[in-house]
Amino acid sequence: MPDVLHTVENGVSWITLNRPEAMNAVTWDQRERIIALLADASADPGVRAVVVTATGRGFCAGADLRGGPAAPGTGERVQGERVQGERVQGDVARMIARGAQRFIGAVLDCEKPVIAAVNGTAAGLGAHLAFACDLVLAADTARFVEVFVRRGIAPDGGGAYLLPRLIGPQRAKELMFFGDAVPAADAAALGLVNRVVTAEELEKTARAWAERLAQGPTRALALTKQLVNASLDADRTAAFAAEATAQELCMTTRDAREGVAAFTERRSAVYEGR
Repeated sequence: MPDVLHTVENGVSWITLNRPEAMNAVTWDQRERIIALLADASADPGVRAVVVTATGRGFCAGADLRGGPAAPGTGERVQGERVQGERVQGDVARMIARGAQRFIGAVLDCEKPVIAAVNGTAAGLGAHLAFACDLVLAADTARFVEVFVRRGIAPDGGGAYLLPRLIGPQRAKELMFFGDAVPAADAAALGLVNRVVTAEELEKTARAWAERLAQGPTRALALTKQLVNASLDADRTAAFAAEATAQELCMTTRDAREGVAAFTERRSAVYEGR
């Protein structure tokens, strides 16, 4: 059975982590597969929304480096040459940049709306995978854990970038300093989750949201996503300029023409995603 399941249904790309025996701790190969699927979703006009979810009790327990290239370790030098497994300065930073950060960046940069359907524990990189998505649905049994402090390390996978933007710096520090598990209801109260549903309703709700997005003006949604994601890093002048450019681009699409026509003709718009 593949460790990443993938289907496209009604314009929605369903990406499902499938290592339930490991609480869906994500391997290097899984990351590369998901990055590729997100890039494919951006380029495929037949895909108009994406759902990321998982099988079993866990959404994603973080990174599992045992499933991919080994992290650099310590070793000895033989006749002045570096031996396999020896760590040198820059190895860890490169590994994070090429792995966890590329993974989270692929979600943020996907040109289609991405929904996280969090079925269980989302820890470390798994929590950041959910927080990078545009909308987050969580089963009432789900929980989110910033596990890094428990291991004596700083957050990676974009956590210190994402969390302050979602809930403010002080709340973000509380989660990252203590590493306590945050139940789904508390995550919703903080603003990390859009909606909490029963475990039985999770897939149904994710499907309804995704298919509704898949019927929307896809290019306008992509530009809206870009504007919102960039807004907290931009001053007002840059944000206003980006907004005007986005509107200019939108007005060249068939969907914008359909939206205006539907309004003037007093009917429901039928968008093609183009």
